Amino acid sequence: MTAVVDQTCSVFARVSGDDLRVPLVQGGTTTYANFDYAASAPALAQVTDRVQQLLPYYASVHRGAGYASRISTECYEAARGSVTRFLDAADDQVVVFTRNTTDSLNLLAACVPGDTVVLDIEHHANFLPWTRHGRRVVRAAATVGETIRQLIAELCSRPAALLAVTGASNVTGEVLPLERLATIAHQCGARILVDAAQLAPHRRISLRDTGIDYLAFSGHKLYAPFGAGVLVGRRDWLDAAEPYLAGGGAVREVGVTRTEWAPAPQRHEAGSPNVLGAAALAAACDALCAIDPESLATHEHLLADRLRTGLSAIPGVNLLRIWDDSPDSVGIVAFTLDGFAPGQVAAYLSAEHGIGIRDGRFCAHPLLARLGLDGALRASIGLGTSSADVDRLIEAIATLVANGASWNYACTDGLWNPTPETRPFTSTNAADGAAPCVIG
Repeated sequence: MTAVVDQTCSVFARVSGDDLRVPLVQGGTTTYANFDYAASAPALAQVTDRVQQLLPYYASVHRGAGYASRISTECYEAARGSVTRFLDAADDQVVVFTRNTTDSLNLLAACVPGDTVVLDIEHHANFLPWTRHGRRVVRAAATVGETIRQLIAELCSRPAALLAVTGASNVTGEVLPLERLATIAHQCGARILVDAAQLAPHRRISLRDTGIDYLAFSGHKLYAPFGAGVLVGRRDWLDAAEPYLAGGGAVREVGVTRTEWAPAPQRHEAGSPNVLGAAALAAACDALCAIDPESLATHEHLLADRLRTGLSAIPGVNLLRIWDDSPDSVGIVAFTLDGFAPGQVAAYLSAEHGIGIRDGRFCAHPLLARLGLDGALRASIGLGTSSADVDRLIEAIATLVANGASWNYACTDGLWNPTPETRPFTSTNAADGAAPCVIG
């Protein structure tokens, strides 16, 4: 194995919590191994630095003459430029700040003037919003090629306004050929939306080069966990639609009988905006722009291949795939373990080894159902992952298969926990009815 994998991904950018110590049920502590980046990624150092710098100047945006208000406004609007550069957005595309990917896709769903075609592999965020606005579901085939042929058939069968696809699967990390899909959608008279929540943290995306019309992602998956997301896309649909929320900031003029709405992006950003969230997301975009994308992709591929190879050698481990001919995938590895419930394995890894991994159906119930599974395990790699972390996970799974767990575990209301639970999670001296504080 090449020496590059012996380094942490944080050689590219440092993340918060990369030296976090966590307690074990058997006593003692260990350094936390985070394999849950696909759910929420820790903050980059550049992100927390920018938030700390902005906090003293935090004030109202757009409608204040005070110096702090002017600074906050400049930071908020400059954040659009960071997102634009990060995505290489086209001149007619605007950046709308939202709460997260789900918020972005619900916003766009209310703007689409016609049917939307989606695959059955989508995260709920890119599946459920279209129900109220005409959703036509195409079942993914065993290969990417056949899946694309089925999409073409559906798009050509009757007009559709939008093709909505994932950039990288929330479950397996498999990547679709987005430039090809954009060309197909345009040839069929449709536009294309990409849910890039899982793709943007791992791959650079050029909206200009790929021809993608709309794209959404969340800050909390892009190393900016401060409650912001974006919808980036062509202006005309956004300007023609009713405002996502009715309120201050989305208007040009309000009268008793008539309201003149502002154009996008302000049209869909009513109310006081999340200045700190936008600044954090911009800082993450700027930091990732400074990383050589090929070096990062190579590093992640090496770590993911190391993990897949190690897990494949363990009896009872079944790696999950959607397609037999997937050309690429980001650093996400999904699997099951014969004889063990996914939640039981995740609880064991956390309690006895200090490893964080995701279990469940990953907000992709239709995909898990077509894979014939009630749940699975997902290990996701990020900027804080090292080869030592990967080896720890492989060794812990191998130990479970060979020797079983050293602690008892029980499932209550669908959640697995060690019994007894010896690790402290909350303080025992909360006063005045206040919620107990999390122990750091």
